[in-house]
Amino acid sequence: MFTGIITDIGAVRAVTRAGDTRFEIATAYDLATVGMGASIACNGCCLTVIEKGPDWFAIQASAETLSKTTLGGWTTGTRINLERALKIGDELGGHIVSGHIDGLGEIVSITPEGDSMRFRFRVPHELARFIAPKGSVAIDGTSLTVNEVEGNVFGVNIIPHTQTVTTWGAMKPGQRVNIEIDMLARYVARLTEYKPA
Repeated sequence: MFTGIITDIGAVRAVTRAGDTRFEIATAYDLATVGMGASIACNGCCLTVIEKGPDWFAIQASAETLSKTTLGGWTTGTRINLERALKIGDELGGHIVSGHIDGLGEIVSITPEGDSMRFRFRVPHELARFIAPKGSVAIDGTSLTVNEVEGNVFGVNIIPHTQTVTTWGAMKPGQRVNIEIDMLARYVARLTEYKPA
């Protein structure tokens, strides 16, 4: 489990494509405190550490993960939002995030709004029903508050601090992003649609 509060910006340092794809990711994390088999959210995807060095760790992604997330487009140098798994007693600063990506979204526009930047995203229609004004959504692993929803397009504001400590400061319209809908919204929707036989 994660909170959507990014704690490092990593970068892909090597990609090996075989049966599955192996990524090596450079990080500022103290890898001595990261165990083998630990979970790290990489742009919101919960991935398992399979190898590590003093300033990098490796993860493996299946064809399914590559097809359903932005990982399929990662190359050497790709910058990545990183978050280590939540520990009991940690501050829950964002919202509860599982690291299981529900689908891909696309940045429609980025416009200045005060000191912040207003990002608008388009998501598949099957995900749009789970996104509500003032609700939470995790985009590329970042916990964000939804401002408004119009059909399958919604907007968020990203403050200067978040732009600096995540990959958001370098994002452009047209880029695809990983979307994880709010877990509570998923269960509420299931409860309302379930009809016992």
